[in-house]
Amino acid sequence: MERVSVLHVLLLLLLCSLSGAELQDNEISEQRQVGPESVNVPEQPQPCPSDLHAVLRDMSAALAEHRVRIEQLHALNQEQEAKLGEQEAKLGALEMKTNDVDSRQQGQTTELNNIKTRTNVTENHVASLRRDRQVGQVAFSASLLASGSGNTGPFNTQVPLTFRFVITNIGNAYNPDSGFFTAPVRGAYHFELHIGAHGSSSHASGAYLVKNGGNICIAYEHQTNGWGKSSNGATLLLEAGDIVFVRQHQNSIIFDNVNHHSTFSGRLLFTM
Repeated sequence: MERVSVLHVLLLLLLCSLSGAELQDNEISEQRQVGPESVNVPEQPQPCPSDLHAVLRDMSAALAEHRVRIEQLHALNQEQEAKLGEQEAKLGALEMKTNDVDSRQQGQTTELNNIKTRTNVTENHVASLRRDRQVGQVAFSASLLASGSGNTGPFNTQVPLTFRFVITNIGNAYNPDSGFFTAPVRGAYHFELHIGAHGSSSHASGAYLVKNGGNICIAYEHQTNGWGKSSNGATLLLEAGDIVFVRQHQNSIIFDNVNHHSTFSGRLLFTM
């Protein structure tokens, strides 16, 4: 654009110079044709071709200088574009590194959360094992009478028995005041009952093992004289809170004394 403007200026100067010279030549010719009576007009100096050449040289030099400046500006622009490209490349690399750091940080956070989760699971499992080990130490055995000797019964209906003399009560799951065993945890439990009585023609001896109100098994014997004893037992799957106790058979007698002939026992085999 700048080169075109300089060429236009050169052409305009040449046209103006030529037009001025032609006008002066015409005026001089007209004045000469008027005659000797006319007023003498002094001749105007005509532009010298050397002056035009000087102007052209100056303008050519200016044009060359402008070209040099344009080339310098173009080179500077290319250099700045190259630097800008380098900066953009560095910025892109930095963004990639930042994204990579963020990704690794997210991965580390996820792994840390997984480790915390596994740690919590392990801690809970260890706590559960410790609790099961403590709760798993469950065993008891009790006889019918706390002191003295004698028969219990007969009754015309089934009656819950309370084995009041505690021989063993590890874990305190058996209550000697109610005669109930309450399962502390879910697991397999084994129970036994032993019932003794003197023979009687009118009364047998017998008792049921009961889970949550339902009869499981019975220890029963009826003889008319002498000493008799019956036993039974069962392994039960109990939920935490289930109740096991002994219920006396209707119209029966059960004997006990300081020798603990009639007993109720149970223990936890393993948790589930």
